[in-house]
Amino acid sequence: MSSAVNEETAGTTSPIVLIVMGVSGSGKTTVAAMLAGRLHWSFQEGDALHPQANVDKMHHGIPLTDDDRLPWLDSIAALIDRWNAEGVSGIITCSALKRAYRERLRAGRSDVELIYLRGARELVSARITQRMGHFMPTSLLASQFATLEEPGDDEPVVTVDIGGSPDQIVEAILTALQREHHELRPQSAPGAE
Repeated sequence: MSSAVNEETAGTTSPIVLIVMGVSGSGKTTVAAMLAGRLHWSFQEGDALHPQANVDKMHHGIPLTDDDRLPWLDSIAALIDRWNAEGVSGIITCSALKRAYRERLRAGRSDVELIYLRGARELVSARITQRMGHFMPTSLLASQFATLEEPGDDEPVVTVDIGGSPDQIVEAILTALQREHHELRPQSAPGAE
């Protein structure tokens, strides 16, 4: 895992950007938003950066191709670069299913670390069927699992099982990050002195 730590959190000059990854329905948005709230870090729902053409394809049950995903991944990378330039830590959600996607997001960015929310297909499927208002239909879950290349030991990743409650998952992530970044603590809330 990368050793970069946010200046406000531990006295160094480099921020941390966490990419909360996993298949659709693994709880990325819920967990990432809670984690960002606990740490007072910036948060971005990665799906909001998809071009409209991608959203339309997924809404109609059409799996995205690598070519479809490239502009999306580049938008996420641009946001990471902006956060880094601003010196703030942040958390962004992104399925990041393939190693090549993760390599594209991490290229030259030593401050980026992965949080992989791993779960059984049955559990994820049950969650998707209960979810309302999202453009990813259950029918695309099989393609997500078929595309998924789980992060390797050589990637900067914290892997957490999604069987627990969101609070338990966030605690597991914070515990793992604390082991790596001993002085990790929340940065000042926006607007605080």
